[in-house]
Amino acid sequence: MPAFDSLGLPQDIVEELAKNGVTTPFPIQAATIPDAIEGRDVLGCGRTGSGKTLAFGLPVLMRCAERRASANRPRALILVPTRELAHQVRDALRLYSRVLGVRVGDVVGGSSYTRQINELRRGVDVLVATPGRLTDLIEQGACDLGDVEISILDEADQMCDMGFMPQVSELLDQVTPGGQTLLFSATLDGDVDKLVRRYMNDPQTHSVDPPVSQVTAMEHHLLKVLPRDKNKIVTLIAAREGRTILFVRSKYRADTISEQLIQAGVPCASLHGGKTQSVRTRTLAKFKEGKIQALVATDVAARGIHVDGIDLVVNIDLPTGHKDYLHRGGRTARAGSAGTVVSLVAPNQRRMARRLLSDAGVDAKQHLVNPGDELLSEVTGAKEPSWEPWIEPPEPVRERRGRGGPRRSGGYRGGSGGGGYRGGSGGGGGFRGGYRGDRPRTDRGEGGGYRGERGEGGGERREGGFRSEGGYRGERRGAGGGGGYRGGGGGGGYRGGDNRGGGSGYRGGSRFDSAPQR
Repeated sequence: MPAFDSLGLPQDIVEELAKNGVTTPFPIQAATIPDAIEGRDVLGCGRTGSGKTLAFGLPVLMRCAERRASANRPRALILVPTRELAHQVRDALRLYSRVLGVRVGDVVGGSSYTRQINELRRGVDVLVATPGRLTDLIEQGACDLGDVEISILDEADQMCDMGFMPQVSELLDQVTPGGQTLLFSATLDGDVDKLVRRYMNDPQTHSVDPPVSQVTAMEHHLLKVLPRDKNKIVTLIAAREGRTILFVRSKYRADTISEQLIQAGVPCASLHGGKTQSVRTRTLAKFKEGKIQALVATDVAARGIHVDGIDLVVNIDLPTGHKDYLHRGGRTARAGSAGTVVSLVAPNQRRMARRLLSDAGVDAKQHLVNPGDELLSEVTGAKEPSWEPWIEPPEPVRERRGRGGPRRSGGYRGGSGGGGYRGGSGGGGGFRGGYRGDRPRTDRGEGGGYRGERGEGGGERREGGFRSEGGYRGERRGAGGGGGYRGGGGGGGYRGGDNRGGGSGYRGGSRFDSAPQR
């Protein structure tokens, strides 16, 4: 296998690859990088996890390093089917884009329009995008594809399966005519073949990792279970050591089973299209970091999760077709590693399951299992959970410091120097203050609590007054004026006028004042 420095890559990129532990190219990289660097159209057939991101990403970064992009006009476009995949491609390329001074940005649904528009305005050389959001921004005039010289379609078969074919075609019609096109897909049939014929010019085809090969590094098992035992078996499997993804058919099922596993003591979360992008991103990060060991997901996740180290995929609910089965299974056995795919089937599902596996080109071992069987543990690593509800550890609180030291947060607080109910200095609430009589300078708005008040100007000494942020307080009087009932510095109230000539009246405080503001 050739080394990266023999593929035509710049030396500083080769050195950066070595720093990240990437020294030997995968077959798809060795085959496609030289053609892509020479400017040829490339058609790569390979499964998820075969190293496609760097195969197209490094040549794209080299091309865009030649000159910078103008505002709102990227020079390279990478289209992907899901938000999660977009973020992973973006992050993978940013590791190397800094070496060449190339700016990489992303445009995906579920994230802030403002952030994406501002990023495009500052200039993005390589834009990673999902078709829907990119179409929206183009219609708003925030992005123009007229300068795009190199277009990449990653996971093209998934984009077509998800119904993006019309949008993908519209976007490719807007790029620079005669530009370079790179297309990567696990399969090359149907709509993918239409894209190849319409947008690629004499592509160099590299099918080093055909779709069937992805099943050879996996073990496939069909576990026949009784409906009454299914939930217990799912719990035992999820409690195993290592990362596990469990697939279901609906959002409701994902949330329900996830909660069932949490109550049994399994660190678990659900992932589906009904969750916001920020929640999906955080959940995926926790799964990657090992903070949760089981992920209950819908097929949205099958098309977007690229996490190394997943050694078991469980189909709690059977997928609707053989392509979905392969996409789900593709979450394991990545980058040459081994993995196991297990499908749970009830007696009335066995015929459908066998047909599904046959269409996928899979020869699965079949077993009849019950909870607690030794065979179940041998195949899946199943074990008893703690049966005590798992409580997720709280996220560490980050102290934010401003000009005046630690930021105070939360709570109800009294006047400028006084009591009340307020948060502590470093985060979190708390009860602080209350009745207090220190710092006896209430005429200047300080102190607080329940205490005597000082009178001036020859009037009688007025006692007491309850004040925190507004309340009952004696007021300082002028030469002949009277006190009264007055709110604090932030609120209104009934108070004597502070004109020196006397007289009282009804007047709001300094913020909500019936008198003209000064």
